[in-house]
Amino acid sequence: MARALQSRGCDAKSLFEQAGLDFSALGDPEARYPQRATTELWRLSVEATGDPCFGLEVARHTSPTTFHALGFSLAASSTVREALERVVRYYRLVSDEMTLRLEDLGDAYRVSARPVGRHNMREAMDALLAVAVRLCRSLTDRSFAPLRVEIVGPPPADPSPYVRYFKAPVVFEAAEHALLLGKDPCDRVILGANPELARTNDLIAAQAIGRWDRSSTADRVRAVLVDRLPHGAASLAETARALGTSTRALQRRLGDESITFARIIDETRKELAEAYLREGRHSMSDIAYLLGFAGAASFTRAFRRWWGQAPSDYRPS
Repeated sequence: MARALQSRGCDAKSLFEQAGLDFSALGDPEARYPQRATTELWRLSVEATGDPCFGLEVARHTSPTTFHALGFSLAASSTVREALERVVRYYRLVSDEMTLRLEDLGDAYRVSARPVGRHNMREAMDALLAVAVRLCRSLTDRSFAPLRVEIVGPPPADPSPYVRYFKAPVVFEAAEHALLLGKDPCDRVILGANPELARTNDLIAAQAIGRWDRSSTADRVRAVLVDRLPHGAASLAETARALGTSTRALQRRLGDESITFARIIDETRKELAEAYLREGRHSMSDIAYLLGFAGAASFTRAFRRWWGQAPSDYRPS
């Protein structure tokens, strides 16, 4: 937002201060701004620029470093779909103002966003969709375009900036902000992907979320598992020790979040298994070891339960 304001000839520092935000905190990657104040900054920015489509302009000034470790994970993803899954999983690293969802509709994927609080601005939601499309283009090519864009609220007096940016039909007055994406460009393997680098930054992202969102015990458990599974199956007791708590307290906190330790292990192994198979450079025995299974047979049984076929028959998109 600061860069977008400066590109329009606006005094970004002054607008940040008017919104009650410490401009110098932009230099601290661990700093967080409160939702109410950032909403006020969006309002002041639209007023200062006179641009109701300012959210689209903000998206043009983003880069991987804008989003902490998540940005590097996205850049190293094997497919657009995998990158979008990471966005959904780790978005709280960027903001807790919205919840994201990725749905498989059979012939397309749908990415949708909903505000959490009452102070969200339309421009912030626009920026989120625009950044998502910018990500897809950076992973594929500049011609990438969604099948349809859905925007909450009425169209601006001149909706052409939306059509020019998204290069797709834009539907206003929608129930929620959403992108409909074609499966083929999202599932195509990206040349130059680096799954190992992506997983390393996944761990950093999960650890950061664990620090910032202590109520999410499940995220903290996932961070421990990603780090420890290659060294063998992590037990509940070992994980509790790594988190500095007791097994009983850990079980209680996970129960409060309506999830179990066994389910977290299963989901983490499933995600990692697909990533390893995409890499195509590990034997089944190696993958079983990296996921903390006792042997290839145990891994194969789990994989059949996840995907309905043996890992040797699985062909990731």
